[in-house]
Amino acid sequence: MSQNKEDDSLRKHVLHLLRGGGAHMSFDEFINSFPADLCNRQIDGLPYTPWQILEHMRLAQSDILEFSRDADHISPEFPKGYWPKPDDFGNSDLWQKTVEEFRKDLHAMEALVEDSSTDLHAKIPHGDGQTILREALLIADHNAYHLGALAVMARILKAGP
Repeated sequence: MSQNKEDDSLRKHVLHLLRGGGAHMSFDEFINSFPADLCNRQIDGLPYTPWQILEHMRLAQSDILEFSRDADHISPEFPKGYWPKPDDFGNSDLWQKTVEEFRKDLHAMEALVEDSSTDLHAKIPHGDGQTILREALLIADHNAYHLGALAVMARILKAGP
């Protein structure tokens, strides 16, 4: 198999993961089934609301994307900068804003992976060994992990008190 065919195949596999393919739920599948009015509901024993987790996903994904494409990007302090403050609460409007910003950044990472001029294997010049491939896989993994948690939270919240 030629290098271009191998790269094309790899791009397709990574895009499949980013879009929630295979064993993963897609972001839109979750969002389309989750009632936004439940986004600020606390579940006993859990430290975060659904909106706080979604906002965490957005913050982390945005940082990974910006690191991947902007040498001047400065990442937030870890871990504090990747989570909303514990007393920051969501509402339907904030939920929708977070969803829109998350989608925008996810599509931007997909475009970066899809672009045949992007060398998925090249080290990011301003990093310490990271590649676009690694960063895209990190986003796919992180999103899948938290979407799974959100799916469980949704089942609990929809079942009621």
